[in-house]
Amino acid sequence: MLKIYPLQIYCFFLIIALVSCKGESRVDVSHIDVDISIERFDRALDSLHVDNIFQKNREWLDHYGFFYTDYMQHMLEAGNPMDSVRLATVLKQVIATDDFKALKKSVYETFPDMEAQEAGLTDAFRHLKYYFPEIVIPHFIAFFSGFAVQTPIGEGYLGIGLDMFLGADSKFYPALRESIPYYISQRFTPENIVPRVVEGYIREELYPQDELDVSLLQHMVYHGKVLYLMERTMPDVADSLKIGYTSQQWDWANRFERDVWAWFLQENLLFEADYNRIQKYLGEAPFTPELGERNESAPKLGVYIGWKIVRQYMERHPETTLEELLRITDAQVVLDGARYRGK
Repeated sequence: MLKIYPLQIYCFFLIIALVSCKGESRVDVSHIDVDISIERFDRALDSLHVDNIFQKNREWLDHYGFFYTDYMQHMLEAGNPMDSVRLATVLKQVIATDDFKALKKSVYETFPDMEAQEAGLTDAFRHLKYYFPEIVIPHFIAFFSGFAVQTPIGEGYLGIGLDMFLGADSKFYPALRESIPYYISQRFTPENIVPRVVEGYIREELYPQDELDVSLLQHMVYHGKVLYLMERTMPDVADSLKIGYTSQQWDWANRFERDVWAWFLQENLLFEADYNRIQKYLGEAPFTPELGERNESAPKLGVYIGWKIVRQYMERHPETTLEELLRITDAQVVLDGARYRGK
């Protein structure tokens, strides 16, 4: 079944040193048998014409399976491929529009190839396979759908919506301001593909959040674990880019880390279960409304602090494997074991 999730717009790929951001030793994953290739369904669409829609529909149903059905029904919303007559009627209209042609052209110009993304995903999933040998690597398929979805996950595949990674200055995004704010679309860049795909896989396939997580602390530790996994599986990505902060936001969060922690304690937020009250510390936003001056504070401060807690826990318990970390269900255990005090 197709899974389409809220946009999780963080950032990616700043090569830094030959060790990870924490100074941990890099693990050797060169022997891991993973070599990822991204199939270009967006390129396949270029062969679609008004006189071959029925033929292509049959071919793509056979070749792409669940992805093609999900794409036509839920992403492009053109209809069920099994109803080929109706689908053909809609597709004829779609491929004739100037908007479709302009978007296709922009996608092809931005992504003449995806070698960098394939290399990044290969390295990341080799790390994931190293730490979690039993995982199943999905089939990666690139597409565009008119800004419908970014990284959908379905039966056996993980999609990459290239129209959601055209670059911060893409001419298309200003027209989408009502549905996609600027502070999100400014991170719709090619460099975001690998971390967004990896994060989506971790959150939805490897380590989905427990529905019983209701308190801020539980949410913080969950998100902290996700970012810690990203840290260990993408060792060349700067911390600020993993969490999706600008350099100014990252500096602000580091500068005021103790103050943010003190605020959480002062306001008795750690065990608060009212999501309307705590979501401001977890979700995407341009800043955190009640903290800082002149709207310069970093957003997602619960996520940021949660990451620091998990990282500190693992530094104090180096014998703990990543699998063991994920099996810890009590967020309080992680907080107590970290002995986190705001730094």
